[in-house]
Amino acid sequence: MTLVADAVATYGERRERARDLGARLDFAEQPLRLYLALVDAQERAFEHALSSQAAADDLVAFVVRDALPGIMEATVAAGPERLAEAALLRFHEGDLEGIVEAWLAGEEQSGTDTFLARASASPVLEALPDLAATLRLGDTDDRHCPRCGGLPQLAVFADTGETLLTSQRKLVCSRCANEWVLSRMTCASCGETSGAKMPILSDVDLFPHLRIDACEMCRRYLITVDRRKDPRAVPMVDELAALPLDLVAAERGYTKIARNLMGF
Repeated sequence: MTLVADAVATYGERRERARDLGARLDFAEQPLRLYLALVDAQERAFEHALSSQAAADDLVAFVVRDALPGIMEATVAAGPERLAEAALLRFHEGDLEGIVEAWLAGEEQSGTDTFLARASASPVLEALPDLAATLRLGDTDDRHCPRCGGLPQLAVFADTGETLLTSQRKLVCSRCANEWVLSRMTCASCGETSGAKMPILSDVDLFPHLRIDACEMCRRYLITVDRRKDPRAVPMVDELAALPLDLVAAERGYTKIARNLMGF
C-alpha cells in the first residue's frame, strides 16, 4: 500500500471513529465536532506534504502557507466561539511563522498558539518522518519519541488477535504520531518502575477499553487505550473522548504528560 493510500485509510478511520463517539457520548460531541472539521484539513496537509516533500528550511513557511489556512477555516466553522475568536485574532495579528517555529522547537506557548501550530504542523511531521527526525528535541531517553523527541500523548495495547499473546505497550508521540515500545511497568514520564507507586484508574462502565496510568512519584499520567478490549478503537480519537477520565485524574492531583490537541 502506498503512503497516500495509507493516509486515506488512517484519516478515514479517525473520521469514522470521531463520528461514532461524538454521536454516542454527549460530553464529547463538541470537541469531536471540531476534530471532524480539523481532520479534513489535516488530511489535505498530510497529502500535500507527501506530494511536495517539503524541506527542513522551508517547513515553517510550508505549514503557514499550506496547512494553517485550512486549520483556521475549520476552527472558525466548528470550534467554540472563544477559540474561534482567539484564533482569528492570532491569524490576523500574530507572527504566524514565529508561532509554528516556537512549537517545533518545543517552546512554551499560549493555548491558542499551541493549538494552531500543533493542528497545522503535526500532520506534516507525520507525513514526513525523516524531516521530523531532523527537528528532534533534546531529550534522548526512552520516554521521549525516538524520532522527534516529543512527549508521549497516550499508550496503546494493540489487538493481537491471539487470546494468549500479550501485546506490547506502545507510546504514541504527541508531535509526529510515531509509536515506540516502553515496558508496561515503567512510568512514561519519570521512569519509575515500582508498581505500587503507579496506580491505575478507570471507569469500566463508561470506557471498558480506556484507563489512566498515573505515577505517585512525578504526579503525571497518560491515557492507555486497550484495543484488545475494543478493536474498533482509534487511539488518537478515543483519547480525545476520554475527558471524564482526565477530570478524575485532575481531581486526584495528576497532570497529563502531554495535553491533547483539544487542550485536555
